[in-house]
Amino acid sequence: MKFKKEIENILETTGLWIREFIDLFYPIFKRYMPLQFFRYGVTGVANLVFDWVLYFLIYNFILQQQMLHLGIFTLSSHIASFAIKFPITLLSGFLLQKYVTFSESDLRGHRQLFRYLIVYGVNILINYFGLKLFVDLMNIFPSISNMIVSVITVFVSYFLQKSYTFKVSNY
Repeated sequence: MKFKKEIENILETTGLWIREFIDLFYPIFKRYMPLQFFRYGVTGVANLVFDWVLYFLIYNFILQQQMLHLGIFTLSSHIASFAIKFPITLLSGFLLQKYVTFSESDLRGHRQLFRYLIVYGVNILINYFGLKLFVDLMNIFPSISNMIVSVITVFVSYFLQKSYTFKVSNY
């Protein structure tokens, strides 16, 4: 129990430091967005870059672009790299949102994580159906379609994270 409390204190302190650092740059953007949305954007971009770097390192240096043989089945190196980095960046994204962007939420951590996973699943569905709509039905180039869908998921995700995953009780 004491170890858990110490980890929680470390995460809260680290989140506070990151928040204070991010807030130094907020005055430049103050006219365009609320502070919480700014924090959400910065932590989201940071986690995305971390995702890209981690994928690159796993693909090129850990797997060395080779298939991953797991006994009864084999994963291609690009899928194996995704599978390895996915839980890491999912957790880092959750921790950034919990301790930096939405630190005032009073929901318990396990409930937040469960809800975060649900919102993540919603975003996967929006990505899938959005790309099907824009690419297959509207014949928009895939890269442009991906950008459009990304903008949509940023706003949907922010709204859901704020009002569902990390909501603040009004009692």
